[in-house]
Amino acid sequence: MVRFAAFVFVVLLSGPMARAADPPASPFRAGAATSDLTPELGSEIIGGFAPFPATHVHDDLRARCLVLDDGQTRLAIVVCDLLGIGRSVSTEARRIIMETTGIPPEQVLISATHTHSAASALGQNRFKNDQELDNYQKFIARRIADGVRSAANTLRPAELAIGTVEIPEHVFNRRWFMKEGTMPENPFGKIDKAKMNPPAGSPNLVKPVGPTDPTVSIVSVREPGGPPISVFATYSLHYVGGVGNGHISSDYYGMFCTELARLLDAEHLDPPFAALLANGTSGDINNIDFKNPRPGKKPYEQMRYVAHDVAKRVHAKLPELTYKTDVKLAARYREPVLKWRRATDAELQWAKDTLTNRPEVPGKTDLSRIYAQRTLSLAEYPETTPVPVQVFRIGDAAIGTMPCEVFCEIGLEFRERSGLKPAWMVSLNHGYYGYLPTPAQHDLGGYETWIGTNRLERDASVKLLDQLIEMVGEID
Repeated sequence: MVRFAAFVFVVLLSGPMARAADPPASPFRAGAATSDLTPELGSEIIGGFAPFPATHVHDDLRARCLVLDDGQTRLAIVVCDLLGIGRSVSTEARRIIMETTGIPPEQVLISATHTHSAASALGQNRFKNDQELDNYQKFIARRIADGVRSAANTLRPAELAIGTVEIPEHVFNRRWFMKEGTMPENPFGKIDKAKMNPPAGSPNLVKPVGPTDPTVSIVSVREPGGPPISVFATYSLHYVGGVGNGHISSDYYGMFCTELARLLDAEHLDPPFAALLANGTSGDINNIDFKNPRPGKKPYEQMRYVAHDVAKRVHAKLPELTYKTDVKLAARYREPVLKWRRATDAELQWAKDTLTNRPEVPGKTDLSRIYAQRTLSLAEYPETTPVPVQVFRIGDAAIGTMPCEVFCEIGLEFRERSGLKPAWMVSLNHGYYGYLPTPAQHDLGGYETWIGTNRLERDASVKLLDQLIEMVGEID
């Protein structure tokens, strides 16, 4: 009888009582959603020097949202199908997100893809920190917040994997050295050392001025052993373009998201799957092979080719990734104060003379007049501006951000210097402050360095990158 009681006691210990002593399940959760940002037809499409009215919606613009929660910290990642996003729009969206979800503003990342087939979310006074929002900006801020709230509503147990895949075929540095004596005059009447988008196939091409970054960085989230929740990818490639006249389109970014959902058989999941493709550091990178130009293509043909190929390569990489439930999350946010770029006395005089001596011709794009106006406009800015920069830690990875069109080599340097690996950057986050070349690239001139295209002080890239590296160190 005693032996039977002992046997029962041993059985009980190996059963429910033993299971109660197991470590608790990981609290990591994730949720995703999208929200519509499509403007009304008739809205002005920006991206070129002369805006024009939208006449057709080829595909809807979206705010694509992912919320991650490790039980202590909650992060929100938003990628918007917009050319850029005004700083005040991001500020307002994060205010609403804090009110509706409790996620602090410094733990929300809101970036734009830089599609050139969207209406403006920048506003009329986009460099004012207290900008009054127009109706479309108010709509965007609310819809971003709604998307994050919807993603938070779907938070559920999840596991996360991080990886990379190399896709060099679609990225080309668009700044070139040309043979001596063949560089055209710039709008300021001077000769640059670097030419943005030179004539493709020209015998006067020498070599690209800088590198490319072929790495696609991937964050994949799924229910434990189950269906996908989201894939957040980042690629350092400018928009592809090649849309129909007057068309609104998310460009290859949106096509990638749609195709990846199809490849994952995730188009009709409930809760829904959401893919995100952010713009990395592509300020000097595009999809044009200047040495070996491709023949002309129909609208959307090249865009679809790039989007589907990148989606296919990311999809093929996903089964190789290792998923974890013990995922640490952290965020840092700063607003270092930098100087706005200032025109010299000679540049100011040139601008005034240009506007006086070159009458405006209706229907003609006059770059000299455009840059004269921009030069004088910069003179009206205050001396300095706070510039939002942000770092997210997701597992072992670090994501740094800047509110600019960041040159590729800056992203490569961030990856090299970061204490966390892998590391990558997202551009156009929480604002649009123009192009961000390195000081060495400033010395070469070219479109991205012209005053009015570039708006921050010459050493801005150095100062902002140093800030990001310090911030990574705080969460390493």
